[in-house]
Amino acid sequence: MLEGKKIVIGITGSIAAYKTCTLIRLLIKRGAEVQVVITPAGKEFVTPITLSALTHKPVVSDFFSQRDGTWHSHVDLGLWADLMLIAPCTASSIGKMAHGVADNMLITTYLSMKAPVMIAPAMDLDMYAHPSTQHNLEILRSYGNHIITPQSGFLASGLEGKGRMEEPEVIVERVEAFFARQEKRDLEGKRVLITAGPTYEKIDPVRFIGNYSSGKMGFSLAAECQRRGADVQLIAGPVSLATPAGVTRTDVESCSEMHEAALRLFGQADAAILCAAVADYRPSEQSDTKIKRKGAITLELTPNPDIARDLGLQKRSDQVMVGFALETNAEEQHALEKLEKKNLDLIVLNSLRNEGTCFRSDDNQIVIYSREGKQAYGKKPKSEVAADIVDAMVRELQKK
Repeated sequence: MLEGKKIVIGITGSIAAYKTCTLIRLLIKRGAEVQVVITPAGKEFVTPITLSALTHKPVVSDFFSQRDGTWHSHVDLGLWADLMLIAPCTASSIGKMAHGVADNMLITTYLSMKAPVMIAPAMDLDMYAHPSTQHNLEILRSYGNHIITPQSGFLASGLEGKGRMEEPEVIVERVEAFFARQEKRDLEGKRVLITAGPTYEKIDPVRFIGNYSSGKMGFSLAAECQRRGADVQLIAGPVSLATPAGVTRTDVESCSEMHEAALRLFGQADAAILCAAVADYRPSEQSDTKIKRKGAITLELTPNPDIARDLGLQKRSDQVMVGFALETNAEEQHALEKLEKKNLDLIVLNSLRNEGTCFRSDDNQIVIYSREGKQAYGKKPKSEVAADIVDAMVRELQKK
């Protein structure tokens, strides 16, 4: 429930604005206090009178409410709210938010907001899929905003269905789940080590062996652990993601560098989540100069250090280790073998057969295996998957 929560609802100029009336009603029914901020274009789709009747508050649209100098304080709204929820949010508003174009009251309120922000995009699929929109959404995610998109009906591209605004009932569920996570402090006083992203293994000064990992899952885990009170040490491979607030970050490039950093930090950790997609092999020799085209060449590879195995050998009885297994076949068999061989407490299985998940996606679908059994989860945003993984890790810590 949302009893006592103060929520600023932002409405932009989309036909989906009619859904926001239902959204407001559901939020208020669950105990929230709602204040609407609407753009001039938004008023073309839903009237302030309707919105005011639902919230029992005047709707904020303009900087000045009258010609006598009375004005609405975006700063006060930013301090008042526990959450800002912009639904629907058009491509235009997403672009303005990403680049700080404060030309209306809603964007100004967003830029002054001290509370977390959730955004429900609404536009046609072509607009949503356009590189500029995706780039702007990535910027907003890097600022810590939570993007709400439909979680069903995706093509292999992972985009089908995502242009439309999510249904009000689902948005309310996401809001309730968000507040439930915010209130958990079950990692207070704990130290958590997390590895994230790919590793790059140099062939020559301009080429490397790598993989498609974006680091999003690991960074979501770091943010979730920090939010729940942990002192988080994040070892990040080469990714272009902003460090979650309050997280200590160590940047590395190769598996050897990640291995060294993990061994150095593991002893002080209560738990470790090994989410990085580490290269299993590296070139036996690295050229100091760029290798020129001269027909076929043979690249000899040598095994990299096994970070999970080496940490598993050092693990104390009071420590918890969570590993990841990305598989394409015989998924459960490989995951259970890794759980045993690496001395893990939990292993998180990802499958490339689940379309629109894993590499470079904002969503994931996992199965978590422990010594006692397994738990399968549906497809979710990685921020919510992170909460599921951390819940499982906390249960293991409580057994120690």
